[in-house]
Amino acid sequence: MAKADITIRGREYAVACAPGQEARLVELSRRLDKRVRQIADAVGDIGEARLLLVAALALLDELDAARRSTPADLSQQKAASALSDAAARIEALARRVEAGQ
Repeated sequence: MAKADITIRGREYAVACAPGQEARLVELSRRLDKRVRQIADAVGDIGEARLLLVAALALLDELDAARRSTPADLSQQKAASALSDAAARIEALARRVEAGQ
């Protein structure tokens, strides 16, 4: 079992995870830390347990909304994602072309 060291609101935690998942867990913890800090800024310091509870509920609400998305919503999301990916590839290609000149 592997281990990832994460930080949430300045507190460090060692979390067990599957081998190879350490970087993903660290990235997810950064996103959680950002969300918890946003909630703390909005409601004040209500304690670590309550902040994490509110963050978990907010994230589950978003997940539920995403699961309930209509096929049209999903098509729009896929199209937007494809356009964003294409734009990133075009920008990378432009940088390579400019670097070669």
